[in-house]
Amino acid sequence: MINAELCVRCKGYKRLCGLPKCPILEKVRATMEATARIAGLEVSGSTPPTAVVGEKGYPFVPIIVGVPPGVKGESAKIYDNPQGWWGRLGLADILRLRGYQVSSIMRLNVSEPFTLYEKEVGVAAISARPVDTEVVLKRLPHPITRLDPFVGATGPAAPAKEVRVVGNASLPKKLEEIIWDDVSVEEAVSELIRGRVDTYSIIRAMSLGFLGRIRRRKLVPTRWAITAVDRAAVKFFLGRLRDRPSIDGVSVHVLEYLMNRFYIILYPGNYHVEWLEVWRPRTGLTEKTSSSVIIYSRDYGTGRTNTLDGGFDAARHGLVRALYERGRKASVIIIRIIEPGYVVGVGNWHIRETVYRAARSEGIVFKELSDVLTWIAEVEGGNVAGALRKVVSVSQRSLDTFEK
Repeated sequence: MINAELCVRCKGYKRLCGLPKCPILEKVRATMEATARIAGLEVSGSTPPTAVVGEKGYPFVPIIVGVPPGVKGESAKIYDNPQGWWGRLGLADILRLRGYQVSSIMRLNVSEPFTLYEKEVGVAAISARPVDTEVVLKRLPHPITRLDPFVGATGPAAPAKEVRVVGNASLPKKLEEIIWDDVSVEEAVSELIRGRVDTYSIIRAMSLGFLGRIRRRKLVPTRWAITAVDRAAVKFFLGRLRDRPSIDGVSVHVLEYLMNRFYIILYPGNYHVEWLEVWRPRTGLTEKTSSSVIIYSRDYGTGRTNTLDGGFDAARHGLVRALYERGRKASVIIIRIIEPGYVVGVGNWHIRETVYRAARSEGIVFKELSDVLTWIAEVEGGNVAGALRKVVSVSQRSLDTFEK
């Protein structure tokens, strides 16, 4: 996700990406500070909580527990708190927080999730509050430089000799109940949503093997768990939207965060979603392109999509949750514009959160769907207008059918 050519020319101080602070330098500084705080091979702090299950070596996968050295109690929560980050922190701030956490790495067979439960590591990772944790590393840590677009950046890492949970975990009541229930993953996710357990706790619970039929439980790589929870949530909310009345008019809801701008277009009809993802030139993935790269996806109205796209899954989750809370169904077009300043991915959480907030906002009312699309094409310019024309006919046919 890093535009190497741009970074070399910038050297961290020319601000060529348009950001007020260099996110990569902020992460490097945080990594160095975290390493300096380690006493020998021991790390003491509170997990925010955070834990990531990797994929490499499957079925013997890495489990990464993050601890910001020297930070304990509620102060540690901000180090992994997407809902608390949204709208308050910029890209460099988030990378700095992620970079300051020391990542202790254990390896387990995916069929042994209860090993983590017995060590209380798993329970600490699904706690609602930070949990004091002590880690003994096998060697001095080195920074993880790979920036995963699904789970974001992590700090200095090393294999763990021992991970000791010395504080008390505090689980949401419904989550504490469900981990002992012998029900399917889908049923568990539905119960947790009904119990108002936050999405990120549900993802960690699934990833660490706390959900599903007890005898079939396994550790699940985190990015797989993110997709599974998003899709289960879409199915849950759609099941409750089908008999709701449709919205009455056409509106567009615009919101921007982390150099990502979203247009959520709602218009009368049964639920289905058109998704346009527009990558401007000189983002982290498009440094060699001279024009915008556009990706198109569609949800046919049943939760089934024509592509496998984690960003689209996250967007649909945020959307249907917002529609459910509004008590109305709608036909939808979502346009995501990724600007050049988005040089490092921090995960799909910001898509989920931004779409949710946008769809709940007041919005701008238009008389016709075509008027909205014309307005957006004029604002965004370039080849966005051409891409919008491709979805106009499909969307207009849906609107005409609904009105008849």
